[in-house]
Amino acid sequence: MNKSNTAIDASDVINQTSNSMTLSQEKSWKDYLTLAKMGIVTSNLITTFAGVFLAAKYTGVSLLDQFHLVLFALIGAGLVMAGGCTLNNFIDRDIDPVMERTKDRPSVNGRFQGTHVLLVGLMQSAIGIILLSLANATAAIIGIIGLFVYVVLYTMWTKRTTTFNTVVGSVSGAVPPLIGWAVVDPGLHSYAWLLFFIMFFWQPPHFLALAMKRVEEYRAAGIPMLPVVAGFEVTKRQMVVYVAALLPVSLMLYPFGIVYTVIAAVLGIGWLVLGIAGFKMKDDIKWARLMFVYSLNYLTILFVLMVIVHL
Repeated sequence: MNKSNTAIDASDVINQTSNSMTLSQEKSWKDYLTLAKMGIVTSNLITTFAGVFLAAKYTGVSLLDQFHLVLFALIGAGLVMAGGCTLNNFIDRDIDPVMERTKDRPSVNGRFQGTHVLLVGLMQSAIGIILLSLANATAAIIGIIGLFVYVVLYTMWTKRTTTFNTVVGSVSGAVPPLIGWAVVDPGLHSYAWLLFFIMFFWQPPHFLALAMKRVEEYRAAGIPMLPVVAGFEVTKRQMVVYVAALLPVSLMLYPFGIVYTVIAAVLGIGWLVLGIAGFKMKDDIKWARLMFVYSLNYLTILFVLMVIVHL
């Protein structure tokens, strides 16, 4: 009887240990994905693919014949972006504990040591640049520039010193479609630059909406986001200006066809109307949430639409 119970107990311990190890392993992978900010990486890979696809269409290159270049572009760009985000987590370990949305990051809660986060970020970035360089030098150079702007000029410098941090961050955030286009066409057609500027003008209203939602967290962390320094009214005006600038830029791609042009116009005008409505809404935080959600839908729909109309 005792021997049987002992055997059962030992079996339970082994099973519990095995389950614990499995859960721990699963959680560690989730931690790496959290460090890489996979939501940001995924949305940017959509724009990278759009750049590759459109470049192939306008240069007559067969993506099937150049499938290896597509893989280099997507995996390389994804790793560069993941590396930049991981390095961002390493650098922001002093302010992330103060903010509700970042206090549970693996770089903050003790899951990973700082040196480990730094090493992972550097490895991701290096492998990503190598893969882009296997496609061509232009794609790799753009990747390096985007990484430098995001990690050094944005995260290490302007994020902590000036309200222009959002504009600086928008430069790095706008390079994914350029990388994708450069893999196929290093000469970078004017359409590639229009994709860049669509991304550039899209980002300030997107991130300023987030900053409004989290204004007290940024204030507590000492980060000079525009809503913290200048208040909501100035921030709303800035957001509307960027949305208004985005609309004509998106319509400059009218050669993509009538379907694209009409939907881009409707999306842009809708966002502009919502932005202007913010001056009359009493609940600024609710308006910021609406602007944030609209911005996510706008970007996804617009870039997916670009691909669909060229199928």
